[in-house]
Amino acid sequence: MKKIALLSLLVVPAILMASGHTDGETTRYFAQTGRESDFFPRIINFTLFAALLYYLAANPIRNFFKSRSEGIATQLKEIEEKLQAAKDEKKEAQSRLNESEKKAEQIIADAKKEAVVLARKIAETNENDLNIMAKSIEEKMTLEERKSARDAIDEILSENINNDDITLDETKVVEIISKKVA
Repeated sequence: MKKIALLSLLVVPAILMASGHTDGETTRYFAQTGRESDFFPRIINFTLFAALLYYLAANPIRNFFKSRSEGIATQLKEIEEKLQAAKDEKKEAQSRLNESEKKAEQIIADAKKEAVVLARKIAETNENDLNIMAKSIEEKMTLEERKSARDAIDEILSENINNDDITLDETKVVEIISKKVA
């Protein structure tokens, strides 16, 4: 491809120069230089220009592309590292999520067990309280029965027994008490 380009650079101007212009410019150039065309000096000038341009610009261009490719390689490496770090973080987050799910299941199971234990304790406490209340009511009823019996006896004794009745015998007292109680 390069050979075709160089050959076309040489051949195309030669063909254009061979077109046969015979105007005043061509004759004046011939009179000044002794040649009909300036093809070869232009080729030499172009070659010198291309060589000078290559000499001055080749290293900076080469360095630019080299640094550009190194920069791209560095960026690619950084991106790959970030991608790997993201994958590692994803794996770590997934493992933490799995651990959290297991802990949540364990907490729920423990809470259910604790709720059963608390419900059982509350039921036992309530049952004990009910038993204590029942005993307390029975004791109060017994005390009230005794109190009412004492009151009844005091009333009977105070109403029915006078100084005159002191000579009563036991059967008489039992009769009086049984009347009052009935």
